[in-house]
Amino acid sequence: MTDLAADRQLDHDVIIVGAGFAGLYMLHRLRSAGFSARVLDAADGVGGTWYWNRYPGARCDVQSFDYSYSFSDELQQDWTWSERYATQPEILRYIEHVAERFDLNRDVQLGATVLGATFDDAHSRWTIKLEGGQHLVSTYVVMATGCLSVPKRPSFAGLSDFKGETYISGEWPHHPVQLSGKRVGIIGTGSTGIQLTTAIAREAGELLLFHRTPNFSLPAQNRPLDEEFTRELKSQYDQRRQEARTTTRGYPVPPILSNLSALEVEHEQRLEVYEAVWRNGGPVFTSSFADLLTNPEANATASEFVRGKISSIVQDPATVEALTRFDHPLGTRRPCVDTGYYETFNQPNVALVDVHDDPIVEITADGIRTASGSYDLDVIVFALGFDAMTGALLRMGITGQDGTTLPERWSDGPSAYLGVAMSGFPNLFTVTGPGSPSVLTNMVMAIEQHVDWITGILEFARDQGTDRVEADADTEKLWTQHVVAIADETLFPRANSWWTGANIPGKPRVFMPYIGGLGQFQQVLDDVRTHGYEGFSFS
Repeated sequence: MTDLAADRQLDHDVIIVGAGFAGLYMLHRLRSAGFSARVLDAADGVGGTWYWNRYPGARCDVQSFDYSYSFSDELQQDWTWSERYATQPEILRYIEHVAERFDLNRDVQLGATVLGATFDDAHSRWTIKLEGGQHLVSTYVVMATGCLSVPKRPSFAGLSDFKGETYISGEWPHHPVQLSGKRVGIIGTGSTGIQLTTAIAREAGELLLFHRTPNFSLPAQNRPLDEEFTRELKSQYDQRRQEARTTTRGYPVPPILSNLSALEVEHEQRLEVYEAVWRNGGPVFTSSFADLLTNPEANATASEFVRGKISSIVQDPATVEALTRFDHPLGTRRPCVDTGYYETFNQPNVALVDVHDDPIVEITADGIRTASGSYDLDVIVFALGFDAMTGALLRMGITGQDGTTLPERWSDGPSAYLGVAMSGFPNLFTVTGPGSPSVLTNMVMAIEQHVDWITGILEFARDQGTDRVEADADTEKLWTQHVVAIADETLFPRANSWWTGANIPGKPRVFMPYIGGLGQFQQVLDDVRTHGYEGFSFS
């Protein structure tokens, strides 16, 4: 492969892997900067995460008008969202519209599965090997593969014996799935499992949710967006985006939040704030007070409030007990945002099967067997989450200097300078990789932030007359240590979450995202750029 790279001309300046929000914007920015680029994606359509995750009930947990591109004012003025929290089909239509509007499709190669990416050290270029035998050579590679793009697959004993239908949420069929009147079992109670539960409960004859570890879920308070709201929003879009870039979450938060400690106010005042934030809806509940994610006593007041809400909604005491037996502080695993999740358990066709003390033993020909009994099912849906943040990168066959592979490099856990680049892998960049705010923020704003910065460093290298950019190993190590250190100052490490890789057996436990927030991270990026891209070498 190295000889091939040396013997042929470059196909493109930059190869981009992934045709979702990140890959498409990366292509747009590189074109504008005068680079030739091509996007590769294994799917047969653009959309990335929103192409694959088309399961019933799939929708975003960031408000639609924030979860959208800000780089074009004409785009944000012309596009009108129908709901506060958009569904997967609407988000996919939006991404497809962007690809057409900015003529991106002509540089997107679909059905292109990457089998390997190898760096030629002598000539400072990458060779990308595709399924089917095609090879592409470029100076730079940008991995825009997404943080939640590799579903965790089921490994239950007896799975192949099941006579019914099985579905994996992240690989949902593109054709309609008929569930009406059927006995359906769902395994998994993260965000996906919760969305599936509320959607499938309206259709299935019987729905059993196999539940081991409860997660906090907060009301979305979703609603259609009327013309008056949309008109006012669009008149203030620029100000909203400017504010969003300075925030922790990547979008403005409502003024009902308090900057005080939850323990500094009287009980009644605290309840008033919690009630107001609950009525407002969305994932901002953990920001109700300033110390909910740093002070366990403060967090306990919020956790107890949510427990009380669940108890007031769900009618069956045993179900309430199972749904509120939390093993982590509120917000230290990604809180889910729902529309009617807890109310679903009051429906006569829905039941919760608590497998915490009665674990699943095997899948049988007829359904699921736990330690104490069997459940006959026609359909089993697996919502087991993702190999988050690193899964796609680790299976991409990336080989850097001296033949070192990325799995070897990350054997003790992922490390990346600013979530953008790794020492030993010159000219390779990642969008929202480990060590960046990514999944703790509005992903689209985080993507734009990273893409703009990567474009900037490539322009800088070109202006310097260089074609080799590499992160410094010591600087990368210091940054990774900083990411872990600031996480350790919070309650986040108290939870077994996918933020630490705890959901994947054998995955090293490292808190992967940067917890400082989008605005603070922008200051870091600005400082690095101001100092001539400190921490990078150019040759």
